[in-house]
Amino acid sequence: MQARDLPGEARVELKTLSKDNSDWVAKHLVMAGRLIETDPVAAHNHALSAARRAGRVAVVRETLAITAYATGDFALALRELRTYRRISGSNDQLPLMVDSERGVGRPDRALELGRSVDRATLHADVQVSLAIAMSGARLDLGQPEAALAELEIPQLDPDRAFSYSADLFHAYAEVLEELGRTADAEGWRERAARAEEALVEAGLMDEHETVDIVEEELDLVEAEEEPAAEDEQGVEASAPDEEDEPDDGTVPTEH
Repeated sequence: MQARDLPGEARVELKTLSKDNSDWVAKHLVMAGRLIETDPVAAHNHALSAARRAGRVAVVRETLAITAYATGDFALALRELRTYRRISGSNDQLPLMVDSERGVGRPDRALELGRSVDRATLHADVQVSLAIAMSGARLDLGQPEAALAELEIPQLDPDRAFSYSADLFHAYAEVLEELGRTADAEGWRERAARAEEALVEAGLMDEHETVDIVEEELDLVEAEEEPAAEDEQGVEASAPDEEDEPDDGTVPTEH
């Protein structure tokens, strides 16, 4: 595992750091990304280690927020997402902010936050994620009809599949099920399955690429991920110590 394993856009953000510090932070970000699905606590510890050295870098605070969310610490996730948004000026993580508001038990505030941004200014995949989060907040409030309406967006196209389509179709099916429309729900689950299969078959992950959804069954190729092992550089997520000084005095300590 090397610092260069970090995506180029993120490496550019780290250029504000010294070379040694940049490489050190990059390795922890790489490990956080590798572990997020299998061991979110370990991933979060790596993100904390990176944040202690680079607390003013947007991608670092974003990673810290995502790993906090994955561990169920929604309050910390929300705080870090606000910081990321302030540093970067980006609304790309607005859906996660909405979901974090739900996580701390504030669905009303989640809806207010989701409505605070013009959705037309967001990328298509972010619009979809936001619709799903807003729908969840409506369900939290016992408003299934409104939850369904939140999902009825232009991207809800049963005949075409983008990388975000399956998630949207599944969410739509779940709300239909909540409304007692079982047959309709099953139909959307089948569309979600076909979307997943079509995208795997086509090898598409880019949100701007699309394939037509066909009725024939396609073999689903499941990509196996190697478990994230210790890298040869010996990077370990560290607890707070004398060498890990907070960059700006605002990075949370491990708890």
